[in-house]
Formats: sequence, C-alpha cells, structure tokens
Amino acid sequence: MSTLKDIPVNTISGEETTLGAIDAEVLLVVNVASKCGLTPQYEALEALHRSYSGRGLAVCGFPANDFLGQEPGSNEEIAEFCKTSFDVTFPMFSKIVVSGEGRHALYSEMISQRPDASGNHEAHRERLHGFDIETTDPPEVLWNFEKFLIGKDGTVVDRFSPNTTVDDQIVIDAIEAALSA
Repeated sequence: MSTLKDIPVNTISGEETTLGAIDAEVLLVVNVASKCGLTPQYEALEALHRSYSGRGLAVCGFPANDFLGQEPGSNEEIAEFCKTSFDVTFPMFSKIVVSGEGRHALYSEMISQRPDASGNHEAHRERLHGFDIETTDPPEVLWNFEKFLIGKDGTVVDRFSPNTTVDDQIVIDAIEAALSA
C-alpha cells in the first residue's frame, strides 16, 4: 500500500528521496518561511525535534514561497539561514508549492486526507484579514507554518493551524497519541 511516506520529494541539497527514508515512525511536516512573522517557530520546532527524535518523531521542513513571497531564497540560502539562525538539525527539503496551482503531490494528498485544521484556524485567518492580507480558501494551507502530523501508518492523523505552536498541549497530545499507536 502506498502512503504519504512514498511520495517523491527532494532534500534541501537536491537529492531525490521520500519521507519514508527518514529514520522516524511519526512525522510533523511543516511548510516554513524565513521572512514570516511566524519564523521564530523554528526554535520550538527544533526543540521538539531534539526532544522527540529518540522516541520516533521527526520534524520535516518544507520551505514555500506561497505567502507574500516570505521564502524568497534559494535552497542553499534557506539551509544556511536555518543552520545559522536556529541551528536546525531536522530534515529540510527543497522549496515547494503548498497551495493552489502547482501544489506538490505531498501537500495535495495531505490536504485531501485532512481538509480541516485543529487549533484556532479561523482566528488566524481573521488576523491576516485584519492586516489586509488575502488568504487561501479552505481546505488549502492557510499560511506559513501549518503543520501536518503523519502517523506510523503513513496517513495524516492531525493538522494544526499556523499559529498553533508545537509546544501547545493539543500538538503534544496528538504527537504522544501517534507515537503510542
């Protein structure tokens, strides 16, 4: 049976791979951007990865320039930013499209499996509208730092709003449940 972990992706350095090649049973896939107001979430993502990697979780970062051009750099520049700014050790992948036309197959499948996000998705949408920022329509990824939790069976078990941080109890509880499944 084919799962999300079988969909081809490229590492940030350009090698072809899949999420299945990562030495972890549970994955937290996050579309990231280096010039976003939510960019400080990298710190908590890295802390989560370091804390849970020994238990079978890996954070997976997918840079995307979909939202106000907040990830303009090359893969090399993004990798350097992540290393020097946040000492990122979790797997990073090549920049992809996560919403709309040209959306990567990984994101198309994750969205189809989990069209609604947990957390305060609509409040984040309204906050963006308050800044006169156009947002995507559901079920599209709303913004940078939206999170998809992939369970041991290779399917999405939860999806979290961009403004739901990984140290939020709702995320921790979902991770613990996925690791225990």
